[in-house]
Parts: sequence; structure tokens; C-alpha cells
Amino acid sequence: MAKLTLTELRVLAEKEHLNDRKLQDFLDNGVSLGGDKRESVMPYSGISTFLRAPLRENFDKTDIGLIGVPYDLGVTNRPGARFGPQQVREMSAMTNGPKNHANGIIPASLARISDLGDVPIISTYNIDKANDEIEQHFHKIKDARILPIAIGGDHSISYPILKALGRNKSVGMIHIDAHADTGGAFNGSKFHHGGPFRNAVLAGVLDPSRTIQIGIRGRAEPHWDFSYDSGMEVIHIEKFYEMGLKDVILEARRIVGSGDTYLSFDVDSIDPAFTPGTGTPEVGGFLPREVQALIRGLSGLNLIGADVVEVSPPYDRTGNTALVAATMLWEILCIMSQQIQN
Repeated sequence: MAKLTLTELRVLAEKEHLNDRKLQDFLDNGVSLGGDKRESVMPYSGISTFLRAPLRENFDKTDIGLIGVPYDLGVTNRPGARFGPQQVREMSAMTNGPKNHANGIIPASLARISDLGDVPIISTYNIDKANDEIEQHFHKIKDARILPIAIGGDHSISYPILKALGRNKSVGMIHIDAHADTGGAFNGSKFHHGGPFRNAVLAGVLDPSRTIQIGIRGRAEPHWDFSYDSGMEVIHIEKFYEMGLKDVILEARRIVGSGDTYLSFDVDSIDPAFTPGTGTPEVGGFLPREVQALIRGLSGLNLIGADVVEVSPPYDRTGNTALVAATMLWEILCIMSQQIQN
């Protein structure tokens, strides 16, 4: 390219249109999540919602609903995940697009996206009742034909969500985590964050033959016999690196096929150097960009719901764990929004 004159550079600096014609057309004709960022950049201002999506008290005008589940009665170690949705909302102001630079997806051009608030959990001292309240709320979301992305909260919330989403037919699952979460009863209860997927299989809402768990590692391995016995595919972190990202994506797509599939992402799948704010951190995990690429590789699957769980703000005063979670929420939203158009 020939060297430009100062006059030419000044003309270019004053141009009103973006080089990206697709994004320019969207900004001219629609409203992006968080608004047009070309002339006004204020992520610190306004009411915090997930990815700056409009907050709705009902289920109207919504294709994809972002729902907070402020619950941590199921933790086996460090509490605090009940504060996760609040901080993810705050940090998501820095992750909301409007366009995914890697795959070119503009979610708000494909789907009506809303922050549907938090699940109203009244029974904060009763695990069984709280699980039922979460389940009943997601039955309503399913009845409204909304694709949900839940933001927790500890990982035990996946069980009542799956009971609602898989009520008519068991679903497959892609599970990104340090722990398989298929343990039996701990300390007298089976409703804990180490056992939601065992519970879901036994309830008939999760198909273990269509379930793959990616990133598993750590000292809790003896608890996960049910994963192997039931026919789930478990890819430990070491195997992930032996196979490589592309082959893991291909295997995940093969396992779940074209059927209804749930995507569950636990922040402790990522190394605690990046996500220290979680209840059960496990050293030796993913880099954030590896999980971003993994999620992008799931584009085109029949996702009927997803969750982002285990952000525990008290253990990360920087907010970086919530920022990583909000980034993965954005990536999941991008691939799910394609389903609305299709």
C-alpha cells in the first residue's frame, strides 16, 4: 500500500462508515446490545444487565433469555456463588459485542435477547424446595419457547434446569468442567454441585450415551465412576491436549449428533490463574481462549439451553473470574443466536 499523505489520513479519520458493511447495516437499522459503541463508550454507566440486554419482567419479545440463578446451597467447599449473577451482569458490559470478531456473528441481528432477571428462590434454607422452585421457573421458560442461558450459582442448578428442559425427551450434553459432577450423596444429600448429572440421568432427562465431559482433572476422580459406568465420554485435560482442539470438537459433535443438546460451562474448567473466584478451583486447567475456541466450534448444534456456573466473587476481588464467565456467556449466546435465524 502506498504511503498516505497527512491530508488523506485526516479524511480517512473523519469517515462516518465502518469498513465492516454487515455491522454498519446492522447499526444503521437495528439496536445492538449495549448500543452503538462508535461514539459513546461507557460500560461503567447505566443499570447492569447480562450483556446489556433489555431487562424484562415477563417473557414477551424474547427468543433467548439470560436468567440469573443466585443459589449456592449445593457447594461442598467455598460458598459465595449466589453472588455470581450480580457480578457477571456488571462485568458483561465489557463483553457484549455487538459483533463476535472471530466468527462474524451479530447475535442481536438474529435473535431477540433479554435479561429475564433472577429465578425467585424463596426457600433459601431448604435444598429440596429450592431445587423445585428453580425447576418450575424453567418449565415456564420452556413453555414460552425461550432458549435459556442460566448464570449461576453453583453447578447443582443444572439438575432442576435439565428436569424442565428434558421433560419430554432426554437430552444430550456437552459439559466443560474440571469435575464430572456425577457423584452420589455427600453428607446426607444428593442435591449438591458434585452430582447434578448423575441425578439428571437417573431422572431420565439426560442421555449418558450422548454426553461428553471435557477438561476433567484433580483429586475428586474416584467420585466419577458413574460417568464411565453409564456410558458418558470423559476427556481428561491430558487427553484434551493429546487429541488437540479440533479433534475434541469433532468428537463432541459426533457424540451429541443432531439431537437436543445442553451446554454446561463451569468456570473451574479454566485454570485458577485466570479464574480464582470459584468454589473448587483445580490447577492445570484450560486457557480462556481455548474454551472460547471450543464453544465456537459447537456452532450449528441443536442447543436447547446452557448454563455458566460457579462464579464466586468473594474469592476474586479483581472481578476477572466474572469477566471470563461473561466472555463465555457471550460466546454461547453467539452460537445459540444462529438457531433462531435457522
